[in-house]
Amino acid sequence: MDAIDTVIALGSNLGDRIGNLRAALAALAESGVTVTGTSSVWATAPVPADQPPFLNAAVRGTTALQPLELLAALKRIEHSLGRRPARRWGPRPIDLDILFYGPGAFESPELQIPHSRIAERSFVLAPLSEVFRGPLPVLGRTALELLAGLDVSGLERTGLPLRPPEPPPNP
Repeated sequence: MDAIDTVIALGSNLGDRIGNLRAALAALAESGVTVTGTSSVWATAPVPADQPPFLNAAVRGTTALQPLELLAALKRIEHSLGRRPARRWGPRPIDLDILFYGPGAFESPELQIPHSRIAERSFVLAPLSEVFRGPLPVLGRTALELLAGLDVSGLERTGLPLRPPEPPPNP
């Protein structure tokens, strides 16, 4: 199968949040996703508000995995990084969501692509706007156009790199 373009959202609000995002990024590469772009890391207010703040990012890449195979790979990564079943939208060390898979839509009982709440979530749209600049698949508008209609209070680019700095070369 040919490689399909995909976009994945990353979020963490427990433990070493930047470390969790970086570990997830590394695990994606080991799970069949070739990363072609990464966003900035964004600090965002939690939804719902009764939990610690999040760090969020987005990754664009390609994969030969089918949508449900990709979902299973993301669930394995989440589990390996300490995520366990808990309350819906509660605090978590890592959250990985498939935002887009190719140019079209996909729907099954386990998965809906595009992710159903993209257009109403500034914490998804801000990093997404950095890795996908054109009109979004299926939605037909850019992430920045969608973001313009939302409350962006509590949303801040951190300056932390998603990819850890390269070690200096050995002399």
